[in-house]
Amino acid sequence: MQHQLSAGDLLDDTGRLAEAGWATQELRRYDRARIGASALRIKEWDYYCILTDRFALALTVADNGYLGFLGTSWMDLVAGTAVNHGAVRVLPLGRMKLPASADRGDVVQARGTVALAFRHEDGGRRLTFSAPGFDGGKGLSGELRLDQPPMDRMVIATPFRENPKAFYYNQKINCMPVSGAIVLGGETIRLTPDAAFAVLDWGRGVWTYDNTWYWGSASGLVEGRPFGFNIGYGFGDTAAASENMVFVNGRAHKLDRVEFALPAGPLDGAPWQFTSNDHRFEMTFTPIVNRRERIDLGLFKTFQDQVFGRFSGTVVLDDGTTLAVHNLVGFAEKVRNKW
Repeated sequence: MQHQLSAGDLLDDTGRLAEAGWATQELRRYDRARIGASALRIKEWDYYCILTDRFALALTVADNGYLGFLGTSWMDLVAGTAVNHGAVRVLPLGRMKLPASADRGDVVQARGTVALAFRHEDGGRRLTFSAPGFDGGKGLSGELRLDQPPMDRMVIATPFRENPKAFYYNQKINCMPVSGAIVLGGETIRLTPDAAFAVLDWGRGVWTYDNTWYWGSASGLVEGRPFGFNIGYGFGDTAAASENMVFVNGRAHKLDRVEFALPAGPLDGAPWQFTSNDHRFEMTFTPIVNRRERIDLGLFKTFQDQVFGRFSGTVVLDDGTTLAVHNLVGFAEKVRNKW
C-alpha cells in the first residue's frame, strides 16, 4: 500500500506523527516545538551532493542532538579516490537552528576552519563553502548556484513501531542543475548546468538508537531529459509508503519496493543489483570509489559506506514507457548508526 500525505501539521498534540505516507511536495509542517522526545534524540540535517561524470562533491550540516557536524567530501571518479574533511560541535541540541522547511530558511554554519552556507534565492539555491584545511591543507572552497524550477520531489513521513514518538520526515530533491566554480588545491573547476546536477537530502526526526539504512540516488540526463531517482529502505515502519521514486522532466513516477543486492565482499569490490517488486526498476550499479566513514565515540557510532559509481538498466514510467539508462553517475550506500 502506498498512502499519499494530505496537508497539515507533521505532528499531533502528543508529539506523534499525524499521518504516515508519501508526497511529491512539502505538505506537512515540521515544528520542532511539537516533538515529544528529548532534544538528545532529535536528528536534523541538510546534505547536498553534486554529481558530474568526473567528480562528486558532498556538503553536510547536521545537528544530531548531542553531536553536530559540518562536512565536506570530494570524490574523484577518474582517480577513484575520496577525501573527507569536517568539524564537530558537541551538544548543539538544536542551537544550529536548521530551518523547519526545505523551501524556506537558510543554513549558515562555521566551526573551526570549515564554513558552509546554504541559502535560498529566486528560482534556486546558492551554496558557498570554505575548508582551507581540506586534504592536508590543499584546501576546498567554492560557490555554486542550484537551479530549482517547478519540479516534483520525494517526500516521506515514516513512523517507528518500537517508539510511537519517533519519526523521520525526509525530502529528496533530485536533478537540480548546477553552475559555478570550485577551487580545489588552487585549481578552479567550473560547472555548467548541462553537465552537473545536485540532490538535496533534507531530514528531520526523532530516531531510535540502532538503525541500518540503504539509499541510492542518481541525477543527470537520459535521452536528453533531466532524469533521476531515489531508492531506499531499512528503518522505520514503511507499511504506509516507500521512498522509491523516479523523476523525468521534473515529474515523479512512484515505485513500490526496491531491493538492494549487495556484493558479498567489499561494497566497492563488485557490482550491486537492484530490482523492484513491480518490475519497474531493474538496475546494475558499478562501483568506482567508496566514501567510507568509521566513527566510534562510545554511545555514538556510525559505519558508513557511500559508494559512488555508475547505474545501468531500465525503468518503467507510469504510462508504461521503458527508459534505458546507461552509465548514469550516482551513489548507493549502506549506513548503520548507533545514535
